[in-house]
Amino acid sequence: MRGPFLALALILSLSSTSAAAQQRHSSRECSEGGDFIRNAALARDAGYTREFFLGRLEEDFLMIRAFPPDLRWFVRGPGDEEFLRSEVEAVFGAPASSEQHRAGFLQRCILRAEREKRPDA
Repeated sequence: MRGPFLALALILSLSSTSAAAQQRHSSRECSEGGDFIRNAALARDAGYTREFFLGRLEEDFLMIRAFPPDLRWFVRGPGDEEFLRSEVEAVFGAPASSEQHRAGFLQRCILRAEREKRPDA
């Protein structure tokens, strides 16, 4: 199971300068984040525990922090970490289908990006 977490770390650290410069997530990033949340639900369904999954996520956050924020894909700062962590916690705390978790994440991510885009947000 370590493979998917390493893949997440690599994906999260990919350069996306234009998105990073705007400090909001693109619809593509939200979609890719939704895929990660769907995979978290599939891992839950396969028997992985909340503690195990969150432990690996925290390890990935540590690795991601080694990269400058403008070279990161999704987790560019503490707010993004908090958002992704809370979404993973919801996967384990309020189980639903993997597609329901993905769709909910996508909606919340896009709304969050829209709030960040507005100067009065």
